Amino acid sequence: MKSISPTDAHAVADAWILDVREDHELEQARVDDAHHIPLGTLVDRLDEVPRDRTVYVMCHAGGRSAQATEYLSTQGVDAVNISGGITEWYRAGLPLTIGGTA
Repeated sequence: MKSISPTDAHAVADAWILDVREDHELEQARVDDAHHIPLGTLVDRLDEVPRDRTVYVMCHAGGRSAQATEYLSTQGVDAVNISGGITEWYRAGLPLTIGGTA
């Protein structure tokens, strides 16, 4: 499985970020331009994930995004896990929105 740090993922121009956290988690913190598909619905919503570019996958701390990255890779998607999830994204001081609704 390929992985990338939040800082390196943020540095990718026009990165397609997939957030696989649950809806209520987005209310706490989110990356504004990330695409949201909860892990539990990923199989049913696979057609929403691009196949013509790299997909950077994040969750809260990296566990669910690792599962999603593995699954997406088996489906022919060039998927990369964002190590440490949104927790490490926040710790790195990268832009995100705290609170509110997505």
